[in-house]
Amino acid sequence: MDKILEAVVMSSYPNNVKQGLVRRVIEASKQPMDSEQCWSMLELSTKLYLTGDTKYKREIGKEVLEVYGHYHPEEFEEFFNVRFLLSLLQEGYGPLGKRSHYVLDYIQLGLQFVLESPSANSIFSLLRIEVLRKICEKPSPKQCAKISKLLTQHPQCIPTGKHQLLFCQQLIRCIGHFQCVSEEEEQIMEFLEQVNKVSGLLQRIWRTQTSTILPSLKELFTIISSTEEQEVPSNALASVVQFVPLELMDGVIRNLTNDDSITDVQMMMAIGRMIDWVSWPLGKNIDKWIIALLKGLAAVKKFSILIEVTLSKIEKVFSKLLYPIVREGALSVLQYMLLSFQHSHEAFHLLLPHIPRLVASLKKEDSNSATSSLEQLAELIHCMFFRFSGFPDLYEPVLEAVKALPIPNEDRIKHLLGQNAWTSQKNELACFYPRLASKSETGKIGLINLGNTCYMNSIIQSLFMASDFRHSVLNLTEGNSQPLMTKLQWLFAFLEHSQRPAISPETFLSASWPPWFTPGAQQDCSEYLKYLLDRLHEEEKTGKRIYQKLKESSLMSQAVEHHCLNKTLIEKMFGGKMMTKIRCLKCLNVSSREEAFTDLSLAFPPSDRNMHGSTPILPVEEIGPQFIEPPENAGQLAGSPWIQRKAPIAGDPATLPMLVETLGFQEPGKAANPLSGNDIGVDTAKDPFSTFGEQTCAPKDSRSVPDLINYFLSPERLTAENKYHCEKCASLQDAEKVAELTEGPHYLILTLLRFSFDPRTMKRKKILDNVSIPVVLKLPILVAPEETEEVCRCGKDSAAPGSGFMSVLYDLCSVVVHSGISSESGHYYCYSRECTDTVLHEQPRDGVPKPASDKQLDFEIQWYLFNDTRVSFSSFESVSNVTSFFPKDTAYVLFYRQRPGRQSCLLHEALAEASRLHGEPSLHKDLMEAISKDNILYLQEQEKEARNRAAYISALPKSPLWWKDLDRDKDDDSSSGGCSPAAGGGGSGSFHGLVF
Repeated sequence: MDKILEAVVMSSYPNNVKQGLVRRVIEASKQPMDSEQCWSMLELSTKLYLTGDTKYKREIGKEVLEVYGHYHPEEFEEFFNVRFLLSLLQEGYGPLGKRSHYVLDYIQLGLQFVLESPSANSIFSLLRIEVLRKICEKPSPKQCAKISKLLTQHPQCIPTGKHQLLFCQQLIRCIGHFQCVSEEEEQIMEFLEQVNKVSGLLQRIWRTQTSTILPSLKELFTIISSTEEQEVPSNALASVVQFVPLELMDGVIRNLTNDDSITDVQMMMAIGRMIDWVSWPLGKNIDKWIIALLKGLAAVKKFSILIEVTLSKIEKVFSKLLYPIVREGALSVLQYMLLSFQHSHEAFHLLLPHIPRLVASLKKEDSNSATSSLEQLAELIHCMFFRFSGFPDLYEPVLEAVKALPIPNEDRIKHLLGQNAWTSQKNELACFYPRLASKSETGKIGLINLGNTCYMNSIIQSLFMASDFRHSVLNLTEGNSQPLMTKLQWLFAFLEHSQRPAISPETFLSASWPPWFTPGAQQDCSEYLKYLLDRLHEEEKTGKRIYQKLKESSLMSQAVEHHCLNKTLIEKMFGGKMMTKIRCLKCLNVSSREEAFTDLSLAFPPSDRNMHGSTPILPVEEIGPQFIEPPENAGQLAGSPWIQRKAPIAGDPATLPMLVETLGFQEPGKAANPLSGNDIGVDTAKDPFSTFGEQTCAPKDSRSVPDLINYFLSPERLTAENKYHCEKCASLQDAEKVAELTEGPHYLILTLLRFSFDPRTMKRKKILDNVSIPVVLKLPILVAPEETEEVCRCGKDSAAPGSGFMSVLYDLCSVVVHSGISSESGHYYCYSRECTDTVLHEQPRDGVPKPASDKQLDFEIQWYLFNDTRVSFSSFESVSNVTSFFPKDTAYVLFYRQRPGRQSCLLHEALAEASRLHGEPSLHKDLMEAISKDNILYLQEQEKEARNRAAYISALPKSPLWWKDLDRDKDDDSSSGGCSPAAGGGGSGSFHGLVF
């Protein structure tokens, strides 16, 4: 059988063929067989495992060994004997010069099958001696990690007695020689993992045998205090210190500082190397040990060591404040070194040239860590000013840098200087733990501004927060023949799963950039949005369709399914339809044309027009977070605008249509005024902000989004030069034109046309009028007679039994704000929240719908502010008040999401069912691997920066990334929402942005 297996493995058959044959041999091996045959198979499998030149051969060897260990234990125990293992460990396996590297893995594999055998104790005794011998030979980090893995899994093999102490000391020596020679990501991560395994073994031994801790620490100190010219001890030694119990600190420090055999040079060497450990990402509590040792030296009055160490290392410690991963530990060490160095200004003055740059960098970083560090650093600087006054020329740049930061009072300064003096030993260290820089506390990820690209960033974030659209994009299958949509999928996936604070959309920008846009110039975000949606739509429409996971045949009739499949994703999510009708006022003939749209561009009415008294054919309503019940007589709500209503003629009360009703936040116990017949909204039409004004802080005469929609839908007279050519009259006639919405989109996009052309200046000027934004919008949709029954079945509001209008509710999702006074300049940012169907309306009982959860309807749903790289929590109050506080910051593009159970209930049901069945979208393998790889890369970038001992403060002037503001928009002067650091438009220099 062994010959058969060897022939199969060594053959040139394809792997799948060989795998089938090998499987048959392995199955046959489970049957009883003679001892000679077992030995032959064990020898072959050992050879394959230890000397196989491919991973496939080693896997076959491993599988055969496991089968024989399970099904032929006696023969395996006889084969896996002490003599054989001794030969493996001392002589190796394989030809000279090519000894196998898998001996330790082989032994670990075989041990699990002989743990209960009579020879187990003999094997354990052998391994206790051999692992100590191996460690004394100072193996590589990889081999040392294999030994640690073996001993962690089989602690019976750990040396005991005096050998155990020697083993710990030799293990620390091994770690002291560890070096990561490669700068490749995979090798560095592997090196960190190997160090973790070895130091983890030490921790295990220390927990069970605490008597080995102090001798181990003595060996550690001997290594780092050595003054001989040799290889610098590895920073990996810092990983050992994190496992030393802090309760031993006082005793250890006392012994060290009172040991006369330790020279000053050795002590300075040890402290200097410990300070280098601050940059090691795995070295927790290093700052505590450093400060404790400095205090111990002060207690025994070894001030010469303290002075020398402080002056030689303080700039290096200061430089580490640049890196969030080690900032807290470095800052605690810096605080003690400065506050204790009170006999001279020399140490503080060494830092003066670097402080303004560091402060600027921390301000630019704009993180919680940076903010906290700035405040602590400012307090420290003012303490130094107080202690060493009289240098105004030197202190002026520093004072200018920290002038906006809090100033401690004199009592606080005196307290800090008193308790940290070298003569004081009263205070205990606070807990400081180095941590990695992470994304915003909101959990959301920002987008890097690539040079006046805030217009794109705000649109991308708004589309990303449109959860139904995002899930559909993320659910796209691989190879969907839609290159731009695929790039959007990758961008969304990284925004969803990346660990970076912000990523760069450079590749998506180049792919979606309208060809007429000028590079580096500010652009119109609405124009970009239209172009992007049109590109995505056309790309799918031209034969490169995607398979939608939203399609659930069990939920859709064939007709609806066919209708849905014929639509592109853009049409499903953003597409609506509008009917434009023109009626000749002479013959009353009506012509109509239906058009598709993805957004509604809302113009501002002339200033002399009274919006509150206008009479739109299709009224729009603004409601608050309460449930609006349908009218008792839905038939009176609305019919065809030219059957139930005449053209608006002044003074004719019978022609008043359903006017705008603005229902805001009612007092408790007061229900919203339901829409019913001609009794609708006469009072509210006079003052549509009577109940909503307090929430939006809008002036009483300001406009609202319903006003602009009503103006858009109001009848337009075509007279004089604009007369209509009537086909029936065969001549130009006065006519009336009206627009009606016949299909409401899932996501309603509204663009407020704030930019108008000024013929005097020949430029586009901006309309700065404040427009109040309702959180819930009620939109009238025209219903065909054959749809009425289906409408009522789906529970839509206000559906007439004949041809008429129904009211569809929309929830506000995103608001893109433009800050500035012209379209060619300024800055864009957006407010967004997630509107989902997680809380649905309860089913009607006795014909009366029950209100949905307040969480779904009111302002408690969390809002976020996306401002390029900065993402922060916000609220609807901020959204509605932004123009009141900052007149140049005005809402420009609005995203509304249709409330479920209204117009397209089947789509909502399909979306809800898909979400219930599949949960969060699962990404395809390549995308998941790319995200995982980049997350590891980001972590490694942070660790590499922290460990880079060459990046000291002397190199800072050569690193413009820390100081240069790379992506500030060409904003207007004093524009409040611009790219100032406070507004979130800061640069990307504080991290490495991902570039797709």
